[in-house]
Amino acid sequence: MAAVVATAGVAKAQDQQTLADIRQELTVLHVEIQRLKREFSTTGSPAPNLSGSSVLERVDAIEAELQRLTRQTEQLNQRVQNIVTDGTNRIGDLEFRLVELEGGDLSALEETSTLGGDTASDTGPVSVATPPATDQTELAVGERADFDTASQALVDGDFQTAATMFAQFEANYPGSPLAPEANLKRGHALEGLGDTREAARAFLASFTGDSEGAFAPEALYELGAALGRLGQTDQACITLNEVGVRFPSAPALANATQEMTALGCS
Repeated sequence: MAAVVATAGVAKAQDQQTLADIRQELTVLHVEIQRLKREFSTTGSPAPNLSGSSVLERVDAIEAELQRLTRQTEQLNQRVQNIVTDGTNRIGDLEFRLVELEGGDLSALEETSTLGGDTASDTGPVSVATPPATDQTELAVGERADFDTASQALVDGDFQTAATMFAQFEANYPGSPLAPEANLKRGHALEGLGDTREAARAFLASFTGDSEGAFAPEALYELGAALGRLGQTDQACITLNEVGVRFPSAPALANATQEMTALGCS
């Protein structure tokens, strides 16, 4: 967290947390909630195995299928409850810190409302008309096509179109597994337009979207380089140094080292 605070250039010291950091945590939490919502979308027609040569065999097959679906529904219900509990606790903690930072009355804080509404009455199995949760990397209809179109615009040097399309992609597909790469490419498009400040924000969004993913090293390097071009040398050096700390074997480390030398980082 200290590294992200420094890279954003919104903290005076690494052990302090600002309103911008809390806002960023809320954004990340929102993305996780959107990913959970995506798991309730159907991806095709259900195809239960209800075959059998006699009525009794078909009844047995139906009973087995019902048992399987019941188990999966209970597992999904438990997972949702865990996420609700964790999300509610996080929001309550963020509300406390916001009031504390703004100098408000902590004693006036009310109990945090349950994330997604009151779930106390949901004690029995939940009726879910969707198949089990699918692989997180599964894409929505048109998602890959929109991403590829925006990517081609960037390759063609049409930076304005690419930046606009990647921004629209993020709005249309919240929580997309392609989001880190899309934000990284949006940053490159904004750089092509000469908008370094917005490019830095896009690189930060790419990194915070998946700080351990395949595009995290490049995003962190690009963020540091952009901060350097904005004149925020101290934050740039801290960010670029984090590339080696977090990703010592990443190809982006060579570029980060070169950029640190150019900035005169100690």
